[in-house]
Amino acid sequence: MKEGDEFVNVGHLNQYLYCPRRYYYINYFDTIEMNFYLRDGQLKHENQSRKGGWIREFYIKSENLGLHGKIDVLESKNIKSVGTTLTPIERKRGSSYHDNDEVQLAAYCMLLEDYLGEPVRMGYLYLFGTNERYAINITDWHRNKVLQVVEAIRNMSLDRIPDFADNPKKCEKCSTVQYCLPEETRMLEKESAKEEQEA
Repeated sequence: MKEGDEFVNVGHLNQYLYCPRRYYYINYFDTIEMNFYLRDGQLKHENQSRKGGWIREFYIKSENLGLHGKIDVLESKNIKSVGTTLTPIERKRGSSYHDNDEVQLAAYCMLLEDYLGEPVRMGYLYLFGTNERYAINITDWHRNKVLQVVEAIRNMSLDRIPDFADNPKKCEKCSTVQYCLPEETRMLEKESAKEEQEA
């Protein structure tokens, strides 16, 4: 984390889990570039429907968790036996979701829990690609993963560049690929290792 940052942005958990190296470049060098995938996601968010019972872009911060972020949508429902419930909805541009999306949603649920002082055990991931939302039950695994990633982000430093993503296909859609230069860096590392062996 940059010096002086007290709170981790919930969206950064998703970035970090996608690829810690990507997050490193975004965090320390502000290198995120606009590409098709980012712009398409922004447009989808801007053109989202406005439905009654929804609170859009609800900003929330927790001293206890050291987290802050903006929940895309909070769905408010009145249930006779319970009263009013608030459920976070995280919107994603694709047609499938992954663990990093679930962890981001879990962090929003944890923020909302801290804010309301009551459990929030479920949220939704809405996928623009399928026009459907998926209920995600927030488990202990999710909660522990949120805390682990927050700690990992807090322990990052400028002088330690994380390794490349395990899956090189992630680089194809990455908005920091022109800074990270995974192919070029791998070639240089091989040449350097070869020179060291020959010396």
